[in-house]
Formats: sequence, structure tokens, C-alpha cells
Amino acid sequence: MALISRVGKRLRRIIQRPGSVELTRYEALLPAVAKLEPELEKLSDAELTERAEKLREDLGGAKVFNDDQLVETCALGREAARRALGERAFDVQILGTMGLLTGHVVQMETGEGKTLAGALAAAGYALRGNRAHVVTVNDYLARRDAEWMKPVYDLLAVTVGWVEPAHSRDERKDAYGKQVTYGAVAEIGFDVLRDRLVTNVDDLVQPAPEVAIVDEADSVLVDEARVPLVMAGSIDHNDADEEVATVVRRLRLGLHYETDTDGRNAWLTTAGASVVEKSLGGIDLYGDTGSDRLAAVNVALHAHALLTRDVDYLVRDGKVQLINAARGRVAELQRWPDGLQAAVEAKEQVAATDRGEILDSITVQALLARYPSVAGMTGTAVAVAEQLREFYQLEVAVIPPNTPNVREDQPDRIFGSPSQKLRAIEEEIRKVHETGRPILVGTQDVAESEELADKLAKVDLPCVVLNARNDAEEAAIIAEAGKKGAVTVSTQMAGRGTDIRLGGTEGASREEVAELGGLHVIGTARYPSSRLDGQLRGRSGRQGDPGSAIFFASLNDDLVLSNAPDIPEGIDADTETGEITDPAALRQINHAQRVAEGVDLEIHRNTWRYTRLIERQRTELLEHRDKVLHTAFAAEELEKAQPEKFAEVKEKLDDTERLEQLSREVVLFHLDQLWSDHLAYLTDVRESIHLRALARETPLDEFHRAAIPEFHKIIPESAARASKTLEEAEITDDGIDLADAGVRRANTTWTYLVHDNPFDSDFEQTVKKVRSMMRMKKS
Repeated sequence: MALISRVGKRLRRIIQRPGSVELTRYEALLPAVAKLEPELEKLSDAELTERAEKLREDLGGAKVFNDDQLVETCALGREAARRALGERAFDVQILGTMGLLTGHVVQMETGEGKTLAGALAAAGYALRGNRAHVVTVNDYLARRDAEWMKPVYDLLAVTVGWVEPAHSRDERKDAYGKQVTYGAVAEIGFDVLRDRLVTNVDDLVQPAPEVAIVDEADSVLVDEARVPLVMAGSIDHNDADEEVATVVRRLRLGLHYETDTDGRNAWLTTAGASVVEKSLGGIDLYGDTGSDRLAAVNVALHAHALLTRDVDYLVRDGKVQLINAARGRVAELQRWPDGLQAAVEAKEQVAATDRGEILDSITVQALLARYPSVAGMTGTAVAVAEQLREFYQLEVAVIPPNTPNVREDQPDRIFGSPSQKLRAIEEEIRKVHETGRPILVGTQDVAESEELADKLAKVDLPCVVLNARNDAEEAAIIAEAGKKGAVTVSTQMAGRGTDIRLGGTEGASREEVAELGGLHVIGTARYPSSRLDGQLRGRSGRQGDPGSAIFFASLNDDLVLSNAPDIPEGIDADTETGEITDPAALRQINHAQRVAEGVDLEIHRNTWRYTRLIERQRTELLEHRDKVLHTAFAAEELEKAQPEKFAEVKEKLDDTERLEQLSREVVLFHLDQLWSDHLAYLTDVRESIHLRALARETPLDEFHRAAIPEFHKIIPESAARASKTLEEAEITDDGIDLADAGVRRANTTWTYLVHDNPFDSDFEQTVKKVRSMMRMKKS
């Protein structure tokens, strides 16, 4: 019987959980972990710490944990958490810790204690002798979790720190010097980019990467994967063509311009072109007299027609701030490529920001690929199991809940139009609110959240709004969303990393709220990914709490119009309410969601095809840069190239260390400048590469053909330029005047994120759609 049970269990796992790891090995170790508890409870704090130090010696830098080591690590972690936090780790948390310690992405449901499981795993890696970075989705969680878990780490003789934007270079260096470091993915990535531009070894803040434990792994590894983190240096002011912005602002959809159904492209009609040409002084946009204004018109039209205030961006404190589409929050430091950024600033009539020269960039996927060992945790990993395997070679371990999930997931309610849907949502909120149950409403964007809040206020249904305008208060707002009678309206992904406890943070009315039915979650539309739907549902029903979730949808929602606009005939709606009960409507919405998921996957895959070559080139260049930075290579090369001039400088300085540093700065300046030029060249190549497809050439092959020869010129050219700089430089008491010799780095640098290739060509979009449709048909 036991054998049949195990076989059945494995079959269910194969059928229901694609890509999931077999947990039998870890489950078999749980009794051994429990057996150690009485023994460890008798130890004093000092003795417990001493036992952790002994485990560190036993591990002795082992590459993998054996079963005995897993048991000891988890038992010590459970006891440390019990003493430090008053929380005894559940068996499922111990399973999660084992999954992380063996290099998997563990799926644990909301409220199951991922933060503690991640901390115990990070401590385990530290005891094994590895530096562990716990990668979070935002700075708030990095600091909160590091401070929260510090007493546990202290008992296990493990040091912990965190990085955040306000930290100085010395504070960052100190944080990365700890055995465990918490940091937002963007902050860790920006530190990598800053380190790649230093000219003195002492200025480096990060040691070599070893282990990354990624919190909210699906968001970081999938949603953020194709977003490049950028280091830029100031060039000049980024002025848009104000005259063009004024003209385009007057254009009207359908008369002067048209857009495609998925909202990615806009173009002037004949009438629109005529209006623009006349307004700009009678130029010919497509001839010699206006070709220099055409690019400005196109980018201004993109800003005017395709980017919507309070959906794609906010205007706050006189600045344009982008909204992260995956989270519904302000995307800190994120911006569009400079031409489009300036066009939106001109559209909103706010001050233009500086224009920057890109010094270096790295995608989140490439950032995580630097770590020899990667593990992760999230509530929704199975849905992206194939992507985790394809892009990261990671497998998913599905951890069962500590208490069975009793949340009621109600069938979607579908309507013919968004207005009919909105009326039904208002009625649903009113009906549930009358019972006293707390309600969380997940909306698609800032504009929708505020529109719904206004409508609720008019019918005396007060609510708290959580969106990109007040994301700084996110944790406090979401923590109270479980109070009796609370109505919280939020943009998507409310409170990642923050539990919604029934009865609020104090849980005073928990039992009463539970008896009423728990938290009721309402989705105002289906998201472009079923995974995001699951994340919203998962805000309810934590740790076996009662709860329910329902999604409302319309056949005219953006998801359907953009991905599956051809509605089958014969789908009838109720004449009074507009509600549709025909199963074909649900099939259409599910189909639209699958198409959207396919398009996103193809964009991710396509982005990685191009960036993979760039990453290989960057790795090769960094090996050379590190040799220049850490050795006397630069001085030796300059001495060979310019022996007489080098001898003069050497005689003047009479300081070998200073001479080596001077040589290093000259060589690194040219090397970094040439890499920056190479990135700009590759951007130009990629933006025009789709034209090669029209000539029946493979765009990726052509990209490689253009990129590889140019890259191989960088190191020889940097040496030649450095030699010329030394040859032409004026010798001073300090050796040479670097600034006078043209060795001037940007006096201002900043970091930001940028959407990858927002100007996708019609051809690329068509290919993506066709491929996605083919996949959908096959499935």
C-alpha cells in the first residue's frame, strides 16, 4: 500500500505540477530534524551558537549538503527562530529551507512563512562558507527582513546586512562584507554596474558573487528578466522639440492618426501628415525639407497616442514617473529611452531631465546568471516552471501548505461591456460589505483604482486606495486590509511580502472576521498572466483561513481587445445586466490570456537571444578590465608602446604605485569609452535589424555578424588610444594632466531601468503574434 501511495503521489505531481521536484527525500528527513529538538532546547544561547560554529567546521566549504548536514542545519535554524522570534518553523518551512539549500525554486503559498525559510537557508549557505545575497523586489522588504531576521542570524553566528539607495559607498561595502546581504534586485544590480566603472580597487564594494536566494522569484526572474538596469553619464540637457509636441497635442485619433489593436504602434493619416507639415512651416515630412523632423514627430505621436497618464506613468512633484506594469507601482528610477522620455515630459509640460550616455547596462537575467548558485521562493512558481528551466536551469519544488487551503475560488463573472462589469462590481462590494467581511479589490492600473474609489464614495462605500501614488505606505495599508468592514482598492500585486491578517495587524477581531467568511478578493479584470490572477487570489485564505475570490471580466477588456478581438458569434448577454453565461465567453478570455502569455514569453526569449551575445562579450571584456584594475598591466603596456615618454613620466613622479594608477586610469578610460560606444552601436544595429528579415536574412545571425568583429576591435583600440594619450600628454609635477589629455569621465552618473526596445517593429510584432497563435493552436 505504501508503494502504491508513493507511486500515486508521484503521478499526481507529474500530472498536476509540471517541472516540480520530488520531495520524498526531504520529507524523509523531517523526523530526524524533529528528533534533535529536545537536545537543542536544553542548550544555552552560547552553546547553541557554539554548535552552529561546529557545524561550520564540519561543512568545511562543502559543495553540496548531505542529508546529515541538512538535518543539523534545519534543526539549528528551527531552534534559533523559536528563541529569537518566538516562532517554531513548521515542517513545510523546513521543507522549503531544504529545497532552497539544494538549489531549487520553492513554491510556498501566501502566509506560509517564506521569509523565515529564506533566512534559514541563507544562514545554512553562510555556515557552508558561502556569501549569500537575499534578493528582494524592493528596498523596504530588504531592510525589513534583514532587521527582522537578525536575531536568528546572531544565534547562528552569521553576520547580516542590507543595502538601500541611501547608503554610502562605505556602508555598501560593509553590507556586502557580511555573510548574508539583503538587497533589492535593482540595487544589487546597480552596485555591479558601479563596480564595473571604478579605476581603483579600493572603490569596489561587492565581492565575487556566490549564492543568490531570490524572494518573489517569479517576479524577479521572469517579470523583471528582460528589463535592463542602466548606468548613464551626463551629456547635456534632454530637450524635446516643443513645437512638434504642441502640434501633435492637437491631433485626433481616427482623423489625424491611427493605432493598431494592441496599442504598440501609431501612425499619421494623410490628413494628419498634412496638418503637421502645414503647422511646421510647410515642410515635407517625407522629403528633404522635413526628414530631420520626422523622428521627433513619430516619438511625440507615440507619447501622445500610446502612453496614458495614470496608466503608464504618473506626473508627481513635477516629474514623469513610470509605473511598473507587473506591480502597479512606481518604477523607481525607470525611464524610457531618452527620446521618448523627453517627448512625454514635453507632452505633460514638465521640466526635461538630463540626457545620458549609457556607460554600461545589465539585464536582471544576466545579473542572476553571475551567481554560481541560485535558489528562489514564491507563491506562484509552477506557472513559470518551463521558463525557469529554460532560462535559469532551475527546477520547482512545490511545498504543500501547512494547513489546507479552504479559500472558495468562485467562477468568473463575464459581461458584455466594461461599464456593465463596473456596475456589477459595485453591487458585489456593497453586498459583501454589508456582511462586515473585509474586501480587497485588485484593479489593473492607477486610473481604474481611482475611478472605482470615486464611484464607491458616491454610494457611501468608503475605501482605502493603494496605488502608485501612495506606494510608500503600502505595507501599512495592506496590513490593515483584513480588518472587519475594510474595503481596500489596490492596483495589482497588493503587498507582496506582506501578509493580510484577518482582524488587521493586531488580529483583535480575527475570530469574528473568520466566522463571517474571511477576506473576499475581487479582481476587476483578468491579468495578462494566469500567474498574476493566482497571486491576487492568494492574498486570501492564508494559513487555512477562510476566504473567497472572484474575478469580473468583459469581452471588451484590454486583455481581450489586444490579444483575441475576434469574438465568436452567438454569444448573448442578459438584456438587463449585460452578464454573459455562455461558456464560449470564458473560453475567449482564457484564450486571450494564453496569447498574452505567449507574446511575453517570446519577447523574453527574443531579448535573451540578443543579450546573450552581449553578455559573453561583456564577460570577456571584464576579464581584461579586471587584469588592468588589479595588476600593473596598464603600466607595462604603456611602457612598451611609449618607452621614452613613459620614462619621462616615471622620472618626474618617482612613485611606482602612483605611476601604475595613472596608467590604469588612462587605459580604463579608453576601454570604458569604447565599450559604451559598442553598446550604442549594438542598439542601432538591433533597432534596424528587422529590415534584414525583409531581405530574407536571419536577424539574429546578422546581429552576430555585425557585433562580433566590432567587439574584437575594442581591446586593441583601447591600447592604441591609451598610447596616443600618453604620447600627446603634457608632463606635469603629477606625471600628466589627465583632464587636459582628454581623460575626463562623466561628472554626473545615475542609474535607471529602461523598457527593452519599446519601438518594436511591425514585423517583429507580427512574428511574435503568429508564433504565439501557433503555440496556442498546438496546445
